[in-house]
Amino acid sequence: MNGPTNRLINETSPYLLQHAHNPVDWYPWGSEALDRAKSEDKPILISIGYSACHWCHVMERESFENDETARLMNEHFINIKIDREERPDLDHIYMDAVQAMTGSGGWPLNVFLLPDGKPFYGGTYFPPQRAYGRSSWTEILHSVKDAYQNKKHELESQAYNITEHLKKVNEIGIAGDNQQHQFDKKSLEDIAAALLKNADKVWGGFGAAPKFPQTFSIQYLLRNYYFTNHEDSLKQALLSLNKMIYGGINDQLGGGFARYSTDDKWLAPHFEKMLYDNALLLNVLCEAYQLTGIALYKTCIENTLAFVQDELMNADGAFYSALDADSEGVEGKFYTWSQSEIAEILEDDAPLFCNFYGVEEDGNWEHTNILWIAKQLDEFADENNLDKDELNKTLSKCRSKLLLERNKRIRPQLDDKILLSWNALMNIACCKAYAATGQTAYKVLAEKNMLFLEKSFQDAKSGLWLHTYKDDIAKYPAFLDDYAYLIHAYIHLQEITANQEYLVKAKKITELVIENFKDEKSDYFYYTGKLQSDVIIRKKEVYDGATPSGNAVMATCLYYLSVIFEKQEWKEMAEGMVGGLGKIIVKYPTSFGVWSCLIQQLIFGSPELIVTGKSVGEKLISVLNLYIPNKILQASGVVYDTFPLLKGKLFDDDFLIYVCKNYACQQPVRMAEEIKGLLK
Repeated sequence: MNGPTNRLINETSPYLLQHAHNPVDWYPWGSEALDRAKSEDKPILISIGYSACHWCHVMERESFENDETARLMNEHFINIKIDREERPDLDHIYMDAVQAMTGSGGWPLNVFLLPDGKPFYGGTYFPPQRAYGRSSWTEILHSVKDAYQNKKHELESQAYNITEHLKKVNEIGIAGDNQQHQFDKKSLEDIAAALLKNADKVWGGFGAAPKFPQTFSIQYLLRNYYFTNHEDSLKQALLSLNKMIYGGINDQLGGGFARYSTDDKWLAPHFEKMLYDNALLLNVLCEAYQLTGIALYKTCIENTLAFVQDELMNADGAFYSALDADSEGVEGKFYTWSQSEIAEILEDDAPLFCNFYGVEEDGNWEHTNILWIAKQLDEFADENNLDKDELNKTLSKCRSKLLLERNKRIRPQLDDKILLSWNALMNIACCKAYAATGQTAYKVLAEKNMLFLEKSFQDAKSGLWLHTYKDDIAKYPAFLDDYAYLIHAYIHLQEITANQEYLVKAKKITELVIENFKDEKSDYFYYTGKLQSDVIIRKKEVYDGATPSGNAVMATCLYYLSVIFEKQEWKEMAEGMVGGLGKIIVKYPTSFGVWSCLIQQLIFGSPELIVTGKSVGEKLISVLNLYIPNKILQASGVVYDTFPLLKGKLFDDDFLIYVCKNYACQQPVRMAEEIKGLLK
């Protein structure tokens, strides 16, 4: 990229730095840009994207690197670049605005604002010339400039109406206290039926392409089978996981999942690899492995975590955000192969490998090949009269050779900023991976990661946390998702380590969230804290998106911690949050998966497992291995009378497991296998 540097050169976000040499006079979001817009009475253009976004790169090359286009933008607009991952609060607000105006959204998100920050027009990708039924970017710029100069009062009226609409939408679906919905087992059956009605029974997943993993829906179905023995729920959950594992969305050589598939068969992904997707897939893979014991899931857990540690982690145990979809300006170039390349590298083994991984002479995707598995190994071996063990060895050897060759290529760009929320999600995944597999390295990694987060993201004086960290700089006040996922991570850490201090920290942060984020008129929490003043509205996010709803996770944590600390008001708050959403959860479960799992917990109850004794450290894993998705577990090798669940328990014994309900306990047992008989 050519041209002088602009104000983004002082930022830490890799996405903003990508635009630091554009001829556009970009500002980061902040008072300097907003004040200039007011003093010069110019409209604001905000352009929101992220470093791994393919179409963001396309629009940059076509428009933001064009000198004439940049001149037009600089002369008539105050131009602000925003990394949606650094400022998800702004992204949520202005994405809602564009969806209200146009009926669709996506990235790059380009929105025009009045100097006071209220939106009046916007869209996503705009081409340099008219195409795809869209006006060109320069046409849009001229139209907005003319409207601002000649019809400003109309734009002000439109901005007012859009902002008022956003405020009203912010309350839709959230009922008052006197409208609380009561759920029952029929509600849970209806949720499962709605998910299965939308399920792809052939290729797994839900709905048509583009297909996203929808891990919350899979998790609900796994748990539905656990609670009810509903075979169709299990079948669809496992089919979805299997097809993703075998598909091109899963990197068959290097491990790790891409963000989504562009087709029904999971063959062709959008190649960006995001930390949060891999964390959420790990979560559900761990549950599937605990429930079924199927080795495929354990292997995928190990491969995915190996990818995360190799490519998305630093020496301090902190996790980076993403890998780009593009390399050398071409989407997927790093990951795809021609048949001739494979033949040259694998020689005599090439025909077998190509047959197994669906490699075609003319390519299986855009004249090149994505590795994927149409038939699993056992079926392929039987059809081709091959020994399964020998086939597995040959394929493993071939993958190693190709990976060695692939590592010589120019790699996709790494987004090396560290986000509190996404790190907390991966921390939970590491905890669950340890519980599922018993591999101590995953527990060590979770504890190491938490030490980094505590050291790097928390303000020692105020106790408040920050959202993003890079180059030894942490900034932006943490959002609800940051805190909610962090609390959940502390809960999981206590379960796998028997360290009660993690619960003490979870309680303290929960109190902080209630103080700074709670809506005084309802049980719900705002996305932004009360001290943050640079947004036009404080949103309340209740839907699951690519990541779980912060309100849903807070409700889950409030319910759990209400039992740990015997705080009835927290339990009532969690129940009020679920009840306030009412039938919308049952009607649209793909958008309310985390809430749906909490309803399961409320309906079927939560067994309290208390594990004590001198050998807790070494034997706790035998309890963790069990699939009991609704449990509340507290483990300790020493007396802790400050916790209600630990009062009156024996600690001098070698290893005891208490199964309780509402603090009333059955006689303790010494073997984890005995627990299941006590749960029925």
